[in-house]
Amino acid sequence: MQSSPLNLRRATIWIGRLVLGGVFVYAGFSKLLMPNTHLWPMFVLRFSISMNISSFAQQVESYRMISPEAAQLVAHTLPFVEIVLGLLLLIGWRLRIWATAITAIMVGFLAVVTRAYLLHMDINCGCFGTPEKLTGMTIVRDGALSALAVLMTVFAFLEARKPHPWSAPEKA
Repeated sequence: MQSSPLNLRRATIWIGRLVLGGVFVYAGFSKLLMPNTHLWPMFVLRFSISMNISSFAQQVESYRMISPEAAQLVAHTLPFVEIVLGLLLLIGWRLRIWATAITAIMVGFLAVVTRAYLLHMDINCGCFGTPEKLTGMTIVRDGALSALAVLMTVFAFLEARKPHPWSAPEKA
């Protein structure tokens, strides 16, 4: 008996791919392309990618977990990594690898943001391009996205153990 091509695990994988892939692509692009609000009067620098990256580096440094040099490295690489991982997740190629990577990143983001919130740091999240205060809703949002990432990854590994119903050989 052939299983249904759509079940709860596959639906969760699809929802996870679309939501997390979209969020990661948006987060990466917003860190690169969203205008800096503190440079608003300077129209020329408003859309400068290098200024946006340096602003993001300041947000990363405000967590006080890594050195300023490491914050610069994170600020210069993370937006591109987010875009690439988001696109790979949306495409679905080698899903288990990219889902695992996104899950690790999301759990790391959740840990860092939770630490900053529990230490009562009055900082910007740095999650997206525009400054956003770190609040309890940030923790809830990151927690929900982390839970979705974990579920998607576990279900992707479970689904990979059995043949897909559309490609399984028919039994006579």
